[in-house]
Amino acid sequence: MIDCAIRTQNLNLFYGKFHALKDVDFCVYKNKITALIGPSGCGKSTLLRCFNRMNDIYEEVKITGEIKIFDQEINNIDIIELRKRVGMVFQRPNPFPFSVYDNMVYGLRIHGIKLKKSEEEEIVKSCLSSVLLWDDLKDKLHISALELSEEMKQRLCIARLLTIKPEIILLDEPCSALDPIATMRIEELMIELKKDYTILIVTHNMQQAARVSDYTGFMLLGELIEFGETSQIFTSPKEIKTEEYITGRFG
Repeated sequence: MIDCAIRTQNLNLFYGKFHALKDVDFCVYKNKITALIGPSGCGKSTLLRCFNRMNDIYEEVKITGEIKIFDQEINNIDIIELRKRVGMVFQRPNPFPFSVYDNMVYGLRIHGIKLKKSEEEEIVKSCLSSVLLWDDLKDKLHISALELSEEMKQRLCIARLLTIKPEIILLDEPCSALDPIATMRIEELMIELKKDYTILIVTHNMQQAARVSDYTGFMLLGELIEFGETSQIFTSPKEIKTEEYITGRFG
């Protein structure tokens, strides 16, 4: 049996009186890529943000049900530890306005990880290599990260996460600001990274979900309508609403 990295049971989320997530039972399998698809406003990003407690920043949010990270109840995990274990990359690349090197060591320093300079440099090299940036940037570590291309910025943001060795990577529309070539490269990177990480991606791009993910969940109006292996979801969905969305009849 494949291990669940994330599991929810009867998960409900309310923004005030608005019922945003409705009885979501969901599993993200370890070392797999899981995609969440569905029309805008269906709850994909809200569900994603539950897994590193980003929804906590909003007033009047009420969450019921259960969320477990590797069988540990999420509310029993220290918030700083949780966000170390469950990293997130956003729609638009958000490098900090300082050098490439300082971006890369930011997570280490904010989490109080004290290393020798040589050890720090080795981590920077290793993580930039993991996202195929080392050869491009090894002589440019001093330049501002804001000078990089959009694709390089997004790769840098992923590399920045890797320095603190997360177990799970959440990607919220990570290619929406990228051109098709850059998107393809980020997709190739995701497939490479799943050897060492569990990845959950929210995407509006159904072709992307079909290309990169092992499992797919279809959401509509706050409900997880269907979840299964990506090949099954796209070729023989069990729910009529899933089929209608995938064939373009709505959304």
